[in-house]
Amino acid sequence: MNERELRSLVADVKAGRLSRRKFVQSMVALGLTAPMAAMMLSEAGVAKAETAVPYKAPKAGGGGPVKLLLWQAPTLLNPHFAIGTKDQEACRLFYEPLAGYDQDGNLVPILAAEIPSKDNDGLKEDGLSVVWKLKKGVKWHDGKPFTADDVVFNWEYAKNPGTAAVSIATYQDIKLIEKIDDYTVHLSFAQPTPFWAQAFCGPYGMVIPKHLFADYAGGKSRDAPSNLKPVGTGPYLFVDFKPGDTVLGKRNPDYHVEGRPYFDTIEIKGGGDAVSAARAVLQTGEYDYGWNMQVEDEILQKLENGGQGKVSVVPTGNIEFIALNSADPNVEVDGERASIKTKHPLFSDSAVREAINLLIDRGAIQKYIYGRIGVATAAFLNNPERFRTKKTGFEFNIEKANQILEAAGWKKGSDGIRAKDGKQLKFVYQTSINSPRQKNQAIVKQACQKAGIEVELKSVVASVFFSSDTANPDTYSHFYCDAEMYQTTMTQPDPGFFMNQFVSWEVATKANKWQGRNISRWQNKEYDELFTKAQQELDTVKRAAMFIQLNDIVCGDHYILPESNRPRATALKKGMVTHQSGWDNDLWQIANWYRES
Repeated sequence: MNERELRSLVADVKAGRLSRRKFVQSMVALGLTAPMAAMMLSEAGVAKAETAVPYKAPKAGGGGPVKLLLWQAPTLLNPHFAIGTKDQEACRLFYEPLAGYDQDGNLVPILAAEIPSKDNDGLKEDGLSVVWKLKKGVKWHDGKPFTADDVVFNWEYAKNPGTAAVSIATYQDIKLIEKIDDYTVHLSFAQPTPFWAQAFCGPYGMVIPKHLFADYAGGKSRDAPSNLKPVGTGPYLFVDFKPGDTVLGKRNPDYHVEGRPYFDTIEIKGGGDAVSAARAVLQTGEYDYGWNMQVEDEILQKLENGGQGKVSVVPTGNIEFIALNSADPNVEVDGERASIKTKHPLFSDSAVREAINLLIDRGAIQKYIYGRIGVATAAFLNNPERFRTKKTGFEFNIEKANQILEAAGWKKGSDGIRAKDGKQLKFVYQTSINSPRQKNQAIVKQACQKAGIEVELKSVVASVFFSSDTANPDTYSHFYCDAEMYQTTMTQPDPGFFMNQFVSWEVATKANKWQGRNISRWQNKEYDELFTKAQQELDTVKRAAMFIQLNDIVCGDHYILPESNRPRATALKKGMVTHQSGWDNDLWQIANWYRES
């Protein structure tokens, strides 16, 4: 199909001669993904029909309790400080964004009255502004009205460096937000912004109330009582929170969507491990939902055979990867370890990084550990399909790794460990405590040993590893280690925010309380410049090519070593209807969850 034919089809959708669904089906038949087709329509200014999420529950309330398991326990309840997905999920019970993303990548209004488009004058051709119309009649849980003032405040709050919000990158490029009236805001961007829906949408778009946080912006941000006792607009009212343990909520009787929510109470139980969570849902039926099933697929299939529930698997851009520290975690500069003023004594040698990349048996990791929930890849950016590189393949080759190290001057000693210039090739490799990850570590360690590299394995309790505790040296964001493995989530069907975790201005440091998204400390001028251009490119084809190149730059330098593209795997008790999406939090539609009899 040529460009003229494609434009004709889009015009047919805009004119109502062709349904949105038929268009998407046609594009899928040509080899595109549904999210890609949906994004094409969105970028062309074709608004998504404001249809209700399928919902069959008879009324609000009456559903009794619903019990959720998050084996990485939430540690705080302010979405602007949600350093991990576990915290985002817990916040989603109480807080809501203007819009979320469905499984096809379409924007769905939540606190917005409608999705901005060229048809409703919400979007302009120059990509410099967007107008959001807010839903009327929405109240905060304390009865105060939700208005445009709250939206403007969240921008001011998040972009303030003193607040040290993890969402700062989402909002800092907005030049100005103007309140048109109580239910309309106008966003102006400093430069053309192709992905205008980054702010106020999805996990980083949750809105907090101005009247409770206005006195706690900037340096006082961590002192706000509502950081632990949320007052939101969501379907559930806050009851209790024990950090690292449980979150309790009850049905909001004044929720802004009629007939929602169905469940009377909700409980998030944190801690434990993924296998225990899978058993509690799929085998015993004690819980209704189990988050992030990082469990060997063989085990999941056996548990599913028990008949209590099934695993829901939806495509995502999530990636499990190994990061090699570009800084030295064992040297302290100005009171800070892993400072960007240092270089790693081993990994600064590109030959070492190249060899380690060859020693990751990605095929075996998929076959023997993850199965359907971990697709082997050496690309960091895997979805949507139009952003997927054709260059980055992967190879497992111990012999080749040995040859590379030998040629680079790393010679084996009598103990079998390679050394060069008095430095032995040995490093510490950490991750969270989780059975698949420990097996993953073992596979990598075994291959490294055969190449003369000694690897010390370190496992940290997940609630600590993914914590936002600025005083704990074992968090993944401190990265006081040589190498570490974790999964990073792609929370929107656009790679802009996902790929900003490698720009130099996002480096995690003591100054930003280790809230920067660039955990590896890797920096590259070419990457920075190209990323900046991509964020302003309105031509969708050129922009996709730029992000493919960005992927190739970061993966080609081998500080970042992708292993598995991770579909969203969730355990659901029989009868649970949850409307899962791979482009938003699992709980993005928590108001519309119900249980079929």
